[in-house]
Amino acid sequence: MKILMVTPYVPYPPSSGGQIRTYNLLKYLSQNNEITLVALYKNNEEKEYESYLKKYCKKIYLCKRPSSPWQFKNIFKTIFSSSPFLVVRNYSDEAKTIINKLLYQEKFDVIHAETFYVMPHIPQTKVPTVLVEQTIEYKVYKHFVNSLPFYLRLLIYFDIDIIKLKYWERFYWKKANAVVVVSSSDEKLIKNEEPLLKTSIIPNCVGDEMIANKLGKKNLKSPTIFFQGNFFWLQNVEAANFIINKIYPQLIKDLPYVKVVIAGQNAKKLGKLINKNIIIVNIEPDNINKVKDLFKKNTLFIAPIFGPGGTRLKILAAMGSGMPVISSVTGIEGLEVTNDRNVIIANNPEEFVLKIKQLLANKNSYEKIRTNAYKLVKEKYQWSQTAKELESVYKNL
Repeated sequence: MKILMVTPYVPYPPSSGGQIRTYNLLKYLSQNNEITLVALYKNNEEKEYESYLKKYCKKIYLCKRPSSPWQFKNIFKTIFSSSPFLVVRNYSDEAKTIINKLLYQEKFDVIHAETFYVMPHIPQTKVPTVLVEQTIEYKVYKHFVNSLPFYLRLLIYFDIDIIKLKYWERFYWKKANAVVVVSSSDEKLIKNEEPLLKTSIIPNCVGDEMIANKLGKKNLKSPTIFFQGNFFWLQNVEAANFIINKIYPQLIKDLPYVKVVIAGQNAKKLGKLINKNIIIVNIEPDNINKVKDLFKKNTLFIAPIFGPGGTRLKILAAMGSGMPVISSVTGIEGLEVTNDRNVIIANNPEEFVLKIKQLLANKNSYEKIRTNAYKLVKEKYQWSQTAKELESVYKNL
């Protein structure tokens, strides 16, 4: 098949959730298909990553979008137009022109639009369009607005933008021939809003590089509790602060020797800590080896995530690397996991502390959880299989 794929980011390096998903799908889809990629970029430095994508794409077009979201022209256009901020900040005249030209000059079998906010670049066309929603954006944005200080929430601008965002997200769902989501909960939400839509679930998976060849030994006597995330995202900042301020102070009362490692992009967002047992590690976007090393050497992954949307690649990465996971219910939403079999669920600081202590004190339970999780990832969460499922969606349009 000839696929025209449109993404709101350059899918390399595979460092954030969307980039990981797109990069791995490109890798496997390209084995049986011809892909033309149109990707948006913010900074000129990103253009150097084109060479890493050429082996998977016949043609690549990198198109400039606003480098900073909070430009005056973006805010002005958001206030005085029907477009929500998310669409305005991710719009590129260059991309719209190139896509129009490509659709005129070439015959594609399918258009793959990654996120609804790239849809404004795609003209009216007879080519079937698959819209992939990595998360339900208006729910995520609403969570962000609710987290703002009270005086900012009084500004009617945010409420209006949520209304606009929901309207346009639903509009583009209906414009696509099929909508792909990553979890059953997201599919249910979409079906509640638009019952007649054709939807499919294509889950997130684990990159091959993150899956351990075999389960290595873990030191439970000197454990390190680990959390990893991209701290440009509110949900990850909330989770890190929850660990630092609510879990750790209780945990050290019984486990004074335990260390906590919190790592990810933009870790400066967490501020400076003076506690020597809480280690903050900043990870540059292209330092994939550092990510792999952290997942390999730490003892236990915890995920007190309470923000909505998507499925968490970080949790799958932990499972694939051989770490047991203790997570909130929201953190494992969309994953086919079972409490006390391949994951442990906790929903408040006291539960997290109790479950951490119990797991570290019981080696048999520790090994059971991580072994079952590792098997689950290898059986159900591999990108090679997911790419085949996505191909089936394309062919059944």
